Amino acid sequence: MKRNYTIIPVFVLFSLLFTFNLNGQNTAPAEWATCGACHTIGKGKVVGPDLKGITEKRDEAWLISFIRSSQTMVKAGDAEAVKIFDEFKIPMPDNNFTDEQIKGILTYIKDYKEAPKAEPKEEKAVETSQADGHEDDATVETHDVTYGTGNTRTVFIVFLLLFFFSLIDLGFTKIIKAKFIHYIIILTALFIIGEIVYVEAAALGRQQGYSPDQPIWFSHKVHAGQNKIECEYCHTTAYESRHAGIPSTAVCMNCHNVVKTGAVTGEVEIKKLLDSWENKQAIEWVQVHNMPDHVYFNHAQHVNAGKCECEECHGLVEEMDRVAQVEDLSMGWCLDCHRTTMVQFEENNYYDSFLELHEKLKSGEKGVITVEDIGGTDCSACHY
Repeated sequence: MKRNYTIIPVFVLFSLLFTFNLNGQNTAPAEWATCGACHTIGKGKVVGPDLKGITEKRDEAWLISFIRSSQTMVKAGDAEAVKIFDEFKIPMPDNNFTDEQIKGILTYIKDYKEAPKAEPKEEKAVETSQADGHEDDATVETHDVTYGTGNTRTVFIVFLLLFFFSLIDLGFTKIIKAKFIHYIIILTALFIIGEIVYVEAAALGRQQGYSPDQPIWFSHKVHAGQNKIECEYCHTTAYESRHAGIPSTAVCMNCHNVVKTGAVTGEVEIKKLLDSWENKQAIEWVQVHNMPDHVYFNHAQHVNAGKCECEECHGLVEEMDRVAQVEDLSMGWCLDCHRTTMVQFEENNYYDSFLELHEKLKSGEKGVITVEDIGGTDCSACHY
């Protein structure tokens, strides 16, 4: 009797889909890497609000608009958007997500169930952090954010295997007689694999929302916000170098040779600083804002010639306990800025050599000069 094996791949596909549906509540969509860097689900406030129950508090249309461009809603005077911005003070960057991608994020938030903690060591570390007096930082440490392929690895591998198995069976083993089954599997696998490759490739080198653990709990909100310390006091090379610089322990000791107890952390965190100074061991701070190796960026050029304020790229750091990368720092983001930002030609000797543009300004041929006009969108300006 001739057996019909066509039911096998159909059963496998439906089983996989059913399995993914069951596990989907704990499988973050790729877009969650952006959201999850600043938000938690049921673990308290971080850079932004806790999102637990947000789908019950706000309707879907409002959430889609807010996630796509919160500042547009704030400027339009939306009461809830203004209230959120006034509370957290950090503008949420615009997100170029489709409606379906945003709905996927909302579904993930709605169905989210926290995975049980497997390692008691991590729980102990959290308790210690809370005892040290920086509860907000402990909340961040318990929230894992996976960048890159981590969120899609399982799906990618499964469909890659299905793709190869279908090709092998179609050409050699011929277990499944109905060729249309192979074609469906192959085309579906190619579509999903291609989508994953595109999403992950677009995310390479981008760390929007990145907020790493630091060796010492340091609050910019306390130092730059409450104590009004200027950015350049610590980041001394921002005016002179392409790098803003990370302050040495000696800079910290200008104050902390006297201030040895913090209002939030007590003596615990400042003692780490004092130990570093006494042992002549540099503190290994973790850089938050990173550019790809093929990108040239010069702080001095932007701060001196461009007269840029720090918050234009770094956000309102003086309101952050723990610094996070606010903007995505992508090429598109930089180009948009260069195309719209007016160059301050007046009383700026840096631009004296642009004689032709000065003449056009005087004659009225040009009303303003943008960064694009002086070569700010040329490939060689940033890539070498």
